Amino acid sequence: MATTVMQVLDTTIVNVALPHMEGQLEATPDQITWVLTSYLVASAVFMPLTGFFMDRLGRRRYLLISIFGFVLFSALCGLAGSLDQIVVFRLLQGAFGASLVPLSQAILVSVYPIEERGRAMAIWGIGVMIGPILGPTLGGYLTEVLSWRWTFFINLPVGILSYVLALTSVPDTARHERAMDWAGLAYLALCISALQFLLDRGNEYGWLGSRRIQLAVVVAIAGLVAFAVHSIGRRGARLFDLRILADRNFTVASLLLAIFGLGMYGSMVMQPLFLEELLHYPTLTTGLAMAPRGIVSAFSMLIVGRLITRMSPRILITIGIVLSGLGTWAMGRYDLYIGEWQVIWPILIQGLGLGMIYVPLSTVAFSTLPRESASEAAGLFSLMRTVGSSIGISLVTTMFIRHGQIAWNAIGAHISTFGAAATTYLAPLHLLPQSALGARVLAGTLTRQSQMVAFDAAFVFITMSFVAMLPLVLLIKGHRLGGETSPMVAAD
Repeated sequence: MATTVMQVLDTTIVNVALPHMEGQLEATPDQITWVLTSYLVASAVFMPLTGFFMDRLGRRRYLLISIFGFVLFSALCGLAGSLDQIVVFRLLQGAFGASLVPLSQAILVSVYPIEERGRAMAIWGIGVMIGPILGPTLGGYLTEVLSWRWTFFINLPVGILSYVLALTSVPDTARHERAMDWAGLAYLALCISALQFLLDRGNEYGWLGSRRIQLAVVVAIAGLVAFAVHSIGRRGARLFDLRILADRNFTVASLLLAIFGLGMYGSMVMQPLFLEELLHYPTLTTGLAMAPRGIVSAFSMLIVGRLITRMSPRILITIGIVLSGLGTWAMGRYDLYIGEWQVIWPILIQGLGLGMIYVPLSTVAFSTLPRESASEAAGLFSLMRTVGSSIGISLVTTMFIRHGQIAWNAIGAHISTFGAAATTYLAPLHLLPQSALGARVLAGTLTRQSQMVAFDAAFVFITMSFVAMLPLVLLIKGHRLGGETSPMVAAD
C-alpha cells in the first residue's frame, strides 16, 4: 500500500510547485507540464511489462528493483538543474514506478483469502484515488516550507521504508520463463510517444504546419494500426488480447476512464496555476485550498461502496459525472476578484462527483468479463487511465496557451497609448501610457486579463469532457452488482 500511494502521489504532488519550477528551470507554462506528462507516458509504456518481469525475476525481487529505481530517480529529479534533466529523470522514474501499482494488487490478491479480498481491494482503491487528489496539498506544504525539490525528496523516506517492509514481509514467487511480445510493445510505445509529442509540442511548432508534427501524426497512426494488426494476427504471446474489447462494458468503461483522467488531472493542473499566478496565493494556501476535493472524494467513495450493491452503477456514474461537470463549470466562472469560498465550493462539488465515478466504473469494467481475462484486462484498463490522464494534461494546457494568445491579441487591439481609456486607467498611478513604466503596467494588466480568459476557457473545455461522458454511460449494461465481488483485481 505504501508503494502504491507513493507512486500515484507522484502524478500530482508537483502540480502546485510548477510555477516555482518554471523560474528555476527556465521553462514556459506549456514546457513545464512535460514534468507531468513524461512521467505518465513512461508509466503507460512500461506498465505492460509488469507480468513479464514478475515471472522472470520473481515478485519480491522485481518489487525491490522497482522501489530502488523509483527512489533513486526521485532523488535525481530533486537534484535536477535544467528542464531537460528533470524530464529525463521523470521518464526513468515513471519507468520504474509503472509496476508498483499492478504489483501491489497482485500481492494483495495473493495474501488475502477470497472472502476478505473485496474489502482489501476497496481500501486499496481509496488509496489509489485519494493519492493523486491529496498530492497538491502535500506538494504545497513541502514547496512553501522547504522547496519544490522536496516534492521529490519526500519519496526517499517512504521508499526506504517500503523497501525494508518488502524485503522482510512480502512473499516471493517462483521464477519461470515467459514469452514477451516485444514487437507489440514497440508498436504501442511508438504510438503513445508520437501522440504525446504532437500534443506537447504542437502549439510550439505550429501544429500541422510543421513537418515534425505531420511526421508525429503519421507515426502515431502507423503505430496504432501496426499494434492492432499485430495483436489480432499473432498466435503466440500478445501484449494484450484485443478480443476483450468485444466486451461492451469493459470497452465503454475504459473509454470513460480515459476521459475521466482528462477531467480530473486537467483540473488539478490548471487550478494551482490559476491560484498562484493570477490570485497570488502562497503555495501552501493553494495546497490547502485544493485539499477539500480529496476529503469529499473519500467521503463519496465510502457512500458509493455502500450503495453499489443496491443501485444500478449507471445511476451512480451519471450522478458523479453531473456533479463533476457542475463543479468544473463553476470553475469556468472564476474571475480575478473572487474570494476563498468562491474558489473552494466548486472544488467540493467536483470532488464529490469524482469520488462517485471511479469505484462503480472500475467494478462495471470487470463485471461481465470471464475471470481468466481479468488480469490481462487490468493492464489495458490501467493503460487507458494513464494515457487519458497524460493526453488530458496536454490538451488542457494547449487550450490554455491558445486561448491566452487569442485573448491577448483581441484585448490588446483595443488598447492605445494615446487613448482616453488607457490615460484614465493610469491616472491614479500618476503614469502616462507613453512612459516606459506606464506601458509596462498596461502590458501586465493585459497579460493577467488574457490569462484569466484562457483559464476560464480551459475549465469550460474540461466541463465539455464530462458532458461527453454522459452518452457513453447509456451504453453500459445496467444492472445491480448484487453481493458478488466482481473480479476487480484491477480497480486501477
